[in-house]
Amino acid sequence: MSMTSVLPDVRTFLERRHGLYIDGGWVASSGEARLPVFDPASGEKISSVADATEQDVQRAVQAAKASFLSGPWRGMPPVARERILLRLADLVERDAEILAQLETLEQGKSITLSRILEAGSSQAWIRYVAGLATKITGQSFDVSIPLPPGARYAAYTRKEPVGVVAGIVPWNFPLLIGVWKVLPALAAGCSVVAKPSETTPLTMLRLAELATEAGVPDGAFNVVTGSGGVAGEALVQHPDIAKVSFTGSTPVGKRIARNCASRLARVSLELGGKNPAIVLADADVDRVVGGLTLAGFLNQGQVCAACSRVYAEASIFDRVVAGLQQAVTGMSIGPGMDETAQINPVASQAHQKRIQSYLERAEKAGAEILSGPPAPEGRGFYVPPALVVKPDDTLPLVREEVFGPVMTVTRVANAEEALVRANDTPFGLAASVWTGSLQAAMELPPLLQVGTVWVNSHVMIDPNMPFGGMKESGVGRDFGTGWLDAFTETKSICVRY
Repeated sequence: MSMTSVLPDVRTFLERRHGLYIDGGWVASSGEARLPVFDPASGEKISSVADATEQDVQRAVQAAKASFLSGPWRGMPPVARERILLRLADLVERDAEILAQLETLEQGKSITLSRILEAGSSQAWIRYVAGLATKITGQSFDVSIPLPPGARYAAYTRKEPVGVVAGIVPWNFPLLIGVWKVLPALAAGCSVVAKPSETTPLTMLRLAELATEAGVPDGAFNVVTGSGGVAGEALVQHPDIAKVSFTGSTPVGKRIARNCASRLARVSLELGGKNPAIVLADADVDRVVGGLTLAGFLNQGQVCAACSRVYAEASIFDRVVAGLQQAVTGMSIGPGMDETAQINPVASQAHQKRIQSYLERAEKAGAEILSGPPAPEGRGFYVPPALVVKPDDTLPLVREEVFGPVMTVTRVANAEEALVRANDTPFGLAASVWTGSLQAAMELPPLLQVGTVWVNSHVMIDPNMPFGGMKESGVGRDFGTGWLDAFTETKSICVRY
């Protein structure tokens, strides 16, 4: 066992009495309620944050609105915004170990994963989106307006920041997805009010401090911590919120969409997935097993795009199951601060019980479940990894997003059957195809009803590759060169001369 020692700066941050981050500094909540933050590896309370009231949300939105209307951020030369955001990336790099440890202690994931994806990839995403601040463009075009006779016209468009953005961040990748919510809004010239999950608020609070240190003006980036039912609802219903960017469950996303529709606010939603992998008979079994083990059990399966359903052709099915079973039973389970542990606790006790209930219902229905090593003794929120072999398609575990270390493996006769079963879901976030055939690699992805398809890979993303869902997996796309379009409005300007 190789346990990472908690840094003194991390201990100091945990011991603070955290307030809300509004208008460039810490402020006390108008209420007395606090939200505990637990270490999923032990179940012990490690910190607490303010449970924001509606009045707190109002204060944060007012600060963001004032910053947007009269502050310097929107009117800065794009290169100045870019320079400040690049400075933020440098500060995230400087404090990478602090951020990684905070992430692991509040969320439970492997410290290695926190270093690579949360603290490490966050730097890359910040630098990518910072560069987009100087790439906002409009168009000029000829028009054929006939009146009055002899008049001449020139027309062009410009992109303008949409206004105050609400960024609502989930608990599975609090820092990285927080960056995805906050940074494109800032790069576009918007102001932001971010609300992290009530169970994982710490890294977002630290990011706000770093943004101020980097030079983001007061009020341009605010953070309210609190429950979804109070702070979250107040935020998405606020009349001064011009756009909501949300990542989370489909039911909550639908409710947010209804709230936004009532006042025609802009909204982008990255929601749940029940992501299939189609494994054809000519696939490389070793590559399949290694790739799907990573895709299904990364962060204990708490990944929107995780592979949760595998459809393997009959001739390769037994070898795929045997390989996945060997991988699952050989995994080590332990706390996220243990660098050697491959499976760590899930994010909360409530989520642990939810995953366990899916497995218990499947077991009662007679499903064949192949489990990994037992969880460590103690109070941590552990769920051993599990394969469910040839499950009945009517099981909730097959139809619904479990969001845990659980993967189903089903035998199919051919690619056609696999395609039908893969698409038989209300979700449409991601999928993968595993094959040695160039023809299959080109033909199958367009037929999968999802926003992202990988071939001979799964779950790997990049700032330059747009990401988002179809069907009930969401609306809109993050990443890519057009990322800022979702945080801007297009204004047409017509000049008679």
